[in-house]
Parts: sequence; structure tokens; C-alpha cells
Amino acid sequence: MSRLYDTIEPNVIDEELLQKAVEEQGPQEELGQLAKREGIDYKDVLELQLDFRNILKIDNLWQFVNLTKLQLDNNIIEKIEALDSLVHLIWLDLSFNNIEVIEGLEALVKLQDLSLYNNRISKIENLDTLQELQVFSIGNNNLTALENVVYLRKFKNLRTLNLTGNPVCENEQYSMFIAAHLPDLVYLDFRLLDDNTRELAEIKYQYAIDELKQGEAQALAKLVEEQAKQKELEHHTAAYVEYLNGSFLFESMYAEDTEAARLAYLPGMADLLETYKSKFVLICENLFAYGLKEHEKRQAEVSTFYECLQEAIQDSQQQGTKIILDFENDNQGLDVIQNMSNFEIADFKLVKYNEDISQLSDTLMTLEMQTVDQLEEIIKDFERNIADQVSTFIENVQGMMAQCRDLENHHHEKLLEIAINTLEKIVKSEFDEEMPDDARLLFVDKDTIVNAVNASHDIHLLKIDNREDDIITKANSWSSSVIEEVHKNEISRNRNRVREINQYIDHLQEELDNMESLEQME
Repeated sequence: MSRLYDTIEPNVIDEELLQKAVEEQGPQEELGQLAKREGIDYKDVLELQLDFRNILKIDNLWQFVNLTKLQLDNNIIEKIEALDSLVHLIWLDLSFNNIEVIEGLEALVKLQDLSLYNNRISKIENLDTLQELQVFSIGNNNLTALENVVYLRKFKNLRTLNLTGNPVCENEQYSMFIAAHLPDLVYLDFRLLDDNTRELAEIKYQYAIDELKQGEAQALAKLVEEQAKQKELEHHTAAYVEYLNGSFLFESMYAEDTEAARLAYLPGMADLLETYKSKFVLICENLFAYGLKEHEKRQAEVSTFYECLQEAIQDSQQQGTKIILDFENDNQGLDVIQNMSNFEIADFKLVKYNEDISQLSDTLMTLEMQTVDQLEEIIKDFERNIADQVSTFIENVQGMMAQCRDLENHHHEKLLEIAINTLEKIVKSEFDEEMPDDARLLFVDKDTIVNAVNASHDIHLLKIDNREDDIITKANSWSSSVIEEVHKNEISRNRNRVREINQYIDHLQEELDNMESLEQME
């Protein structure tokens, strides 16, 4: 294992160390000299060597966002951390350190070569995101369980694996087990896995592998199903109707209703509650279906708008291109003006060219202003359509939520009626049905039972109101953000187009100035 830092002075990765490391880059000598003279933007550094520097803690590498190769071997590092910004890293060497746990590598999704050789690791784990991994060296560690190597089956690109020096290698079935469970592996412990070993391993572990494959297939099917559900949920969320295709809202009203469980013991409550639930859920399902349909309409409106917008922009671009081509065709041969012997003709052509440039500028700017006006009309129509759609959607949502409130109010009236009747029977000792003691505590007097029923009612109404507010807020927010983005994009497009025109005219004017200067010299 690497040297312990109780005998040496540990280093931190600070600005001084990083600057020195960049300056000393062997293969990038010119880069190093530049860094020494002028300083360097660490974003330009692709490879970084921080080996043999007694580093205890990984830190301050966030500026090296384009780094592809990092050497941190032969230090005294105890924990893998602070590598999240190195998303382009392909090659990482952390060998000969004091690392005990594999962690902190989740962001390195492009990593192909990883060395953790000669550390203190006892388990292969936390590498799930490294699907590009091709070479993995984890020899001279504390791996003891052959079964742990099965974890590496998920890395379909893994071709080279080094486990030598681990206790697990002492198992007499070691090579056979690895060959059977990692069929795509080419090199194991610096040796080529031969076909004979593969064939024997396949025979020996056939049933275990078949069982493993079956489990993996089931796990994959489950993952695909979960991803499909997640995608479906995202679609429902985008339509603002997530979880309304069932009893979720109804059940959420009762989840925080502390009185509901006790009130459920009232006579006739089971049938009353079931009727209420079925009607309430039906409204939710209608709202769900309506929300999805309206979401599709909004998306279609946005798609149609951008198609019209792009068509108008392309038409303007084509007109602009034709205007410029006509100008260039009309002014061909002006490069011979300086060779003309007749200065009056040359002057005339230069004056004419100057007028043509001015006319071109006016024509292009006029075209752009016409385009702006045309796009503004398209955008206004889009704004009106979106506003109408969202307004209608909100109005209908409010109507359906009002139906939910009406149901809740009706249920509340029935529940209150049953509660009062039950109280009267209890007072007259005419109530013969069984009821738990905590439920009977509601019937000590009229105020107690009425307060309990009203508290339950208030919670239910609050849940309905909150869900209605949530839908309306999201719909209005979407509308505002879409329109804001449209205007922002149009302002940017217009500015860029005006800049393009000015740059082109400036270029032509510069050419004219050069020709006039040459003529004066002659």
C-alpha cells in the first residue's frame, strides 16, 4: 500500500501546486512555457499529472472542465471526491493510494480506463454510470468474494480486468469463474483469456449463468417498465394532471384527516363513503382525460407556430440572399478600376458602387423591418391562441373542481346528519351498535362531534383547493414562459440579422475605401 502520511507532510491541491504541475507538463512543453510566462486558463488543459506529490485530499480541480487524462497515483489519498466537474475524463489513475471505498465517480460517464491498483478496497461498487469502461485495474486490494466480480457484468465494453494480488485470486476456481461470468472479457490479469478456458468455464457454470441471465432479464424488464411509467408520469405532469387518473386525490384528502378513522364507525358510513369515492374519482378521471387532450392541443399550437415562424424567416433569408446575389452580379469587374486609364470613368464607377452599397443597405434593412412586422403578427396570433386555450382550460378545470367541492359539501351534510342522529340515539341509550372507545369520545356533546365533522370537511376542501391552484398556477406559468421565450428569441434573431447586414455593408465599404485609395495613389 502507499506510504502513510504520519511519516511525511501531506499536500493539498492548491493553486500553487496546480500551476506548478501545468508548467511541468512533459508532453505539453509549449503549454507549460506559456503557463509560466502568461498564466493559463485551466479549461485548455487536457492532461494533468499529479502523481508522487503526497496529496492527501482531492480538491480544487473544478476549473479543469475539459480534462481527459488525470494522474493521481502514488499519493496518500484516502477518499475519491471532488471529481464531479471532470465530465470529459477518459483516463483516471488512482493507484498506490489509501482508498478504502469506491465512490465519487458518478459524473465520469465518459471514463474508459480506471486504475485503483494497490489501495485498500474490499468491494467493487458505485460504478454504475461508467458504462464506457473498457479497462479496469483493481489489483493489490482486499477483494475476497468472487461473487462481487459478477457486478462487472453490467459493463458491456469492459475488455481488460486486473485483479491480481487480491485474496479472491487464491480461489482455485478464480479464472474459470471470471471467464464464465464476464464472457466479453479479453484480458485477465495481463493475460489473454484463451478459448479453451472459456469453453470449460461455460460448461462448468452453465446452470448458474442461465439462472443469472434469467434474473438479469427480469431486472431489465422491470427497469424498462419503471422507465415507461416514469415517462408516462412526466407526460401527465406536463399536462398538469399527474395522479388524477385514479383515487390519489381522494385518498390524499383522508391521509391527513385525523378524524376520518373515528367517523368511519358511524352507521351507514361505509356505503356513504363508497358512493362519495366513486363519484369523486369519476370527476378526477374526466379531468385527467381532459387535461391530456388539452395538453396535446397546446403542443400542436406551439408546433404549428414554430413552423409558420420558421417558414417566414426562411422566406426572408431567401429574399435577402437574392438581393445580395443581384448586387454582386451587377457590380462584377470592379477590381479592374485601378487599372483604368480613364479616371473619369473610374470615378463614375466608384461613385455608382458607393450608391449601390447604400441602396443595398437600405433594401436589406427594409426587408428586415418587414420581416419583423410579419413575425410580430404571427407572434400576436400565437399569443391570442395560447391565451384562449389556457383560459378555456382553466375555466373547465375550475368547473370540474367545483363539482368535487359540491360532492364534498353534499357528503359533509350527510355525514353531519348521521353524526347528529347518532349522538341523539347515544344520549337516549338507543344506540346498540358496537363502536370503539376513541370513536365514542366524539359523542360527549354536540359541539365535539360537529367540530370533528367540520374539521374533516375543512381538510378535504383544502386539498381540493390546493390541487386546483396548482393546476392553474402551472398552466399560467407555462403560458408566460412560452411567450417570454418567443419574444426573447425574436429579439435575438433581429439583433443578429442587423449585425450580419452591418458587417456585410462594412466589408463592402472597406473594399470601396481600398479602391479609392489605390486610385488616388495612381
